[in-house]
Amino acid sequence: MFMATSLHPHALLDHALTEAGPLARELLNVVQDELDAQPQHFPLREGWRKVRTNFAADFEGELITLLQAGRRGEDPLNRLQSPLGGLDSLSLVDEHQALQDVAIAHVAHAAEDASRAELHQIGNFYAALRGIARARERDNPLRPALYAHALHRALVASPLSAQAQYELMRVAATPLAKALHRQYTQACAMLHAADLSAMVASHGQAQSDPLARQRLAASHGTLDGLSRRVDAVNSRPQPLAAAQARPDAPAPFVRSTGPDMLSRLYDQILADPRLLPPLKALLARLQIAVVRLARSDTSLLRSQDHPTWALLNRVAAHGMAFERADDERLVDFLRFMEAEAQFLVDAPTPTAALFQQVLARVEARIGQQARQSSERNAVALAALEREQQRKEWRELLREQIDHQIIGAPLGPRMHRFLQTCWVDVIVAAMVRHGRDSREAQAAMELVDALLDSLSTPRDLADREALRMRLPVLVERLVAGCESINLPVPKREPALSELMNQHARLLRGLPALDPAERRPAPPRPATPGSAAPASADEIVKRLMEERDSQVPSFWLSADVDRGELPTVPVQLYNENDSPDARAALQRWIDGLQIGHWFHLFIQGGWHTAQIAWFSEGRQYVLFVGRDPEERLSLTRKALEALLANGLIAALDDDSVLQRAVDTLMSALDGG
Repeated sequence: MFMATSLHPHALLDHALTEAGPLARELLNVVQDELDAQPQHFPLREGWRKVRTNFAADFEGELITLLQAGRRGEDPLNRLQSPLGGLDSLSLVDEHQALQDVAIAHVAHAAEDASRAELHQIGNFYAALRGIARARERDNPLRPALYAHALHRALVASPLSAQAQYELMRVAATPLAKALHRQYTQACAMLHAADLSAMVASHGQAQSDPLARQRLAASHGTLDGLSRRVDAVNSRPQPLAAAQARPDAPAPFVRSTGPDMLSRLYDQILADPRLLPPLKALLARLQIAVVRLARSDTSLLRSQDHPTWALLNRVAAHGMAFERADDERLVDFLRFMEAEAQFLVDAPTPTAALFQQVLARVEARIGQQARQSSERNAVALAALEREQQRKEWRELLREQIDHQIIGAPLGPRMHRFLQTCWVDVIVAAMVRHGRDSREAQAAMELVDALLDSLSTPRDLADREALRMRLPVLVERLVAGCESINLPVPKREPALSELMNQHARLLRGLPALDPAERRPAPPRPATPGSAAPASADEIVKRLMEERDSQVPSFWLSADVDRGELPTVPVQLYNENDSPDARAALQRWIDGLQIGHWFHLFIQGGWHTAQIAWFSEGRQYVLFVGRDPEERLSLTRKALEALLANGLIAALDDDSVLQRAVDTLMSALDGG
């Protein structure tokens, strides 16, 4: 049908290619007008001045590259947002990366909201072209995300800071959305002229009202509320004539709210379109045990916190994370669940405690599976985490060594060597092997050994003992220098000075000529300053986990939530208030290994599972649907995504809650 039309398959893309130049120049002028007209944008004008000379050419070039990839049948964004980093490209997504992702999401959603009907038709056109039953966003090579990425990449090439790029993208979002609306309208007119309007309107599945899910979330029913509503409906007499007058009305709930309500609720769970067939089969098997439990446990239909529902929600949420029924991890999990389901079915008397036991084993299994996925990255990610602390560790160690060598008979070169080069040796050992590692401890202990070697021997036996210790001491010093590739010219003066001091000691002389001893330089004091920390206090500070003290842009940013996905954020963005900090902390503390999330990162939405935490939860490793996909985020990046509605746990939208909402809607007449 489609190929018989007069519209060429690449007609819409060719039109977009011809419009790339005019669109870039229009955006250049409109952004300039916006910056000139709005006083709040005045601080951006200096940064924009650096960008505008090349902006139109850069934006047009990036856009043409992406559109041409779509014309070749490739996913234009696939190479830009390769889902997650692979085993050889593990890297941290920090606050600045998250800032870019929020900017891209903001621009894309502004355009989507302005052209939702047009994008539905264009998406269905490409779905029909590919022979796909249901339109998918990623199959539309003209989707707004493509333009958002082109805009972002045009700004990334500039010398602007991440925050300036973010703010400029927000300024450009509305003008770009208006320009794209005209372009999408022209594309739909081309479909209409080719007599394709009827086909694209009926093909695939229409996108739902973007606010419907938000309204539903705001009016979530509860299981207890559903039971009460059913009781109320069943207690009202319904005239036969009224029932006959509405033959299409849903069948009323019978007066017994137990078996019938449970059956209807379970039917809704099994009808959930997000569940894969083998997952539905597993839940259907569990229904046997659930029905038997309901006969003796009246709380089952009154409490959504019942272990039975918690088990069903957990199993469903984990299963919904997979796109294919033949995914090895899903197959393995379902095989495990078959035995657990049989355990519940065979139980003489099912109880809530039995469901709780199975839930605990399920959580353990999912967590174990996730940890296995991260084993190959554990060492690399731990080193990556420690690398972020290199600067802080260096400062603390420098302070510690300064205290250790006060008054020590060190020559000036070795004094400087310990303050600088040997600090780097210790930090390198901590980064490579861990802050509590044997290697790091040995490097720190060598400072004490070196200072001890400079004590004046009391007699001939002490001098002989020193002579025996010196080769090992020097060998350890050289090995430390080699560990950081310290050039010989930078280490030799200090080592030669140390050797001369040891020669004096072996001759019965003090390590430092009294005439050359210099008093320790006084430490500058400031009014009201605290006494210097002791060595023990410094070591304690070093070994304890510390939260980042860098102020976060995200806790004070005013992000337009209407332009972002409808993930509930409530308190998370309330300008660093105590309630916001407490809510963020509760959310971070509630994260569990094995749980799945939808998150917008690296320019696109991904589904990924938590596989690893660092100490203090400052770093989190996610594993994608493809077990080879890896993504590690800092805590600040997680907080940024949460405060902007760009991360949501699959468990938050439970299979039970969706079933309850559907039945509540049926009771309200649809």
